[in-house]
Amino acid sequence: MEQFPNPSIRILLGAATSLGPGKVALLEAIVRCGSISAAAREMAMSYRRAWLLVEAMNQAFQRPVVLAAVGGKRGGGAEITPFGAAVLDRYRQIEKKAAAAVSAELAELQDLLNTSR
Repeated sequence: MEQFPNPSIRILLGAATSLGPGKVALLEAIVRCGSISAAAREMAMSYRRAWLLVEAMNQAFQRPVVLAAVGGKRGGGAEITPFGAAVLDRYRQIEKKAAAAVSAELAELQDLLNTSR
């Protein structure tokens, strides 16, 4: 079965902040892994980079999207907040609507791809 192209959506949230595939993938990895460090490892990203992305998202929105617990005897961890889950859900809804809106153009673009590779 042929791979159908999907649009990649990056939403600008002011002058310097965006929400796109990378941050969304990080949020989803935090949900799966239960920590920023484990999510970073899963994504082959440094912990520092993941932490900075989480902090940027937490600052960009009205409420935190991720809550992190400092390590210690029990180990720490992180979780996406209910507000963060709503942000993630809205992003995925936008992504689906965008894909549906440009489906004809994506099909035309697919026809133009070199499939002999």
